[in-house]
Amino acid sequence: MKIRLYIDEDSMNRALVRALNARGIDVLTALEADMVKQPDKAHLLHASTQGRALFSFNVGDFCRLHKAFMEEGRHHSGIILARQQTLSVGEQMRRLLRLISMLSAEELHDQVEFLSRWY
Repeated sequence: MKIRLYIDEDSMNRALVRALNARGIDVLTALEADMVKQPDKAHLLHASTQGRALFSFNVGDFCRLHKAFMEEGRHHSGIILARQQTLSVGEQMRRLLRLISMLSAEELHDQVEFLSRWY
């Protein structure tokens, strides 16, 4: 199954969402999901219940949440992380498209991927 994305409020960018949608990627933002100002755990749970991989710039918090989920025997649909202000919107899009073309939703399940490795 193809990866579907949930973009949290830290990494929401209209240009990125439009570019991904134009290329056939199913994207849901925190704003569209009425999840703005919710805790990170709520974002991860919402994304997972929707079968979506979460994309965020919040590296530290989501790495900790991933570790806690794994220790508790909980599951998520995948986490994709990037450092804020290190990649242009175009580069984020290209790397997300590469990742989505190379991995299935099943392969991303319970995994953390760093966008920096998808050049």
